[in-house]
Amino acid sequence: FLEKMASWLSVATMMAMATILFAASTSAFSTAPPSILARGGFSVARAAVSPSFASSLPLSTPQSKPVRRGACGLAMKLENDLMLRAARGENVERTPVWLFRQAGRHLPEYNEYKKTTGKNFLQLLDDPKDVAECTMQPIRRYNLDAAILFSDILVIAEALGIDVEMPGGKGITVPKPLTSPEDFEARIPKKIDVQERLAHVLAAVKLIKVELKDKVPLIGFSAAPWTLMYYMVGGSSKKNQEEGERWLKEHPEASKELLNILTEVVIDYMSAQVDAGADMIQVFEAMGDFITEESFYKHAMPCMVKIAVELRKRHPDTPLLVFPRGATYSLVKLQRAGYDIVTMDLKTDRVAIRKALHDDAEGAPPPTLSGKASGVQGNLPISVINKDKGSVEDVKKAVASLFDDIGTQNLIANLGEGLSGQESPEYVAAMVDAIHEQSEALIKKTKF
Repeated sequence: FLEKMASWLSVATMMAMATILFAASTSAFSTAPPSILARGGFSVARAAVSPSFASSLPLSTPQSKPVRRGACGLAMKLENDLMLRAARGENVERTPVWLFRQAGRHLPEYNEYKKTTGKNFLQLLDDPKDVAECTMQPIRRYNLDAAILFSDILVIAEALGIDVEMPGGKGITVPKPLTSPEDFEARIPKKIDVQERLAHVLAAVKLIKVELKDKVPLIGFSAAPWTLMYYMVGGSSKKNQEEGERWLKEHPEASKELLNILTEVVIDYMSAQVDAGADMIQVFEAMGDFITEESFYKHAMPCMVKIAVELRKRHPDTPLLVFPRGATYSLVKLQRAGYDIVTMDLKTDRVAIRKALHDDAEGAPPPTLSGKASGVQGNLPISVINKDKGSVEDVKKAVASLFDDIGTQNLIANLGEGLSGQESPEYVAAMVDAIHEQSEALIKKTKF
């Protein structure tokens, strides 16, 4: 009896400690004054916003649900691990789905939240509570199989001292891009501590994991080095689109040094997200349209390879996803680098890329978690969920076409580009449901 009593007391003590840790860590950023969270200055006070709950452990076995560890090391399991199993190359009972930019401006609740808080997009990113709320909104509305951190691709640029703005109607811009190698040397540090400079993001990851209550996995992400460099030297996705390529040709040494710095920061940042609780990691090479194929392989690809290799060393059981939008000619090479899921954009030939990946994997096993061909992600047309041009019938046809082309397994269904704000939540819900219903029916049919 005394031994049982001691065991009960030990468990009770651990639970009490977890509660105290959670309360203390959440209060740290719930009571932080707005001045601490103002954009542009990374103070010691802001860096202190870093609660220490929600860490991760490797998966146990391929057959078991992924085991996570919360405060005091208490074991937890994901209720829905479809995404993780698909990324590991395991068979699933229905095809998982999440959507690029699933959190944000297409949601009425997001627009109402912005209005209520009086904050714009960039201001929301400063407060872990706002980030967690925006991350959770699509999870509450839709039957999605993963949450993705509500953030921006330029947070690393900010952490390096680059100002980022969001003037109305013009998208995110860098008002003072790097003008020369000398300007780069004067303004950009050789190394930063992501635990300090991006503490608010890591605190948000931990809070999101608590709020998810292990319902679905959380995807962490970062922009790829070329995408970051593109903005840092060009300033905008709509203007000065040739600046990145010009730097690569006219300033090759400075470009190489900048890309190397960015690569190291991306690795540290995504690794820190996994340590904070992210279950999967997505790398976004969003500016593939603005670099030639020759330059991509010479300058961007080595960065992508190093990211995959280093993250696999640090987190051997964490799935790696990649989206080289506008540069999907590189998907086979990215498989060879070790990315478990490679993403198709709207221009990608689904059937051809699936075959190319399998042919490459048959030659020699790639360093993916499965040791087989990478799974694919994408590439449903966004037009079918447009609030003015789409329809539920169009959604169902598009989903059926996806499965006709490449099947239901080793696939994460998604769009070929991100939601823009012109989508109907009704049609988005119809797409998520159609993916689940059609794939489940097809998988059941193949079992008989």
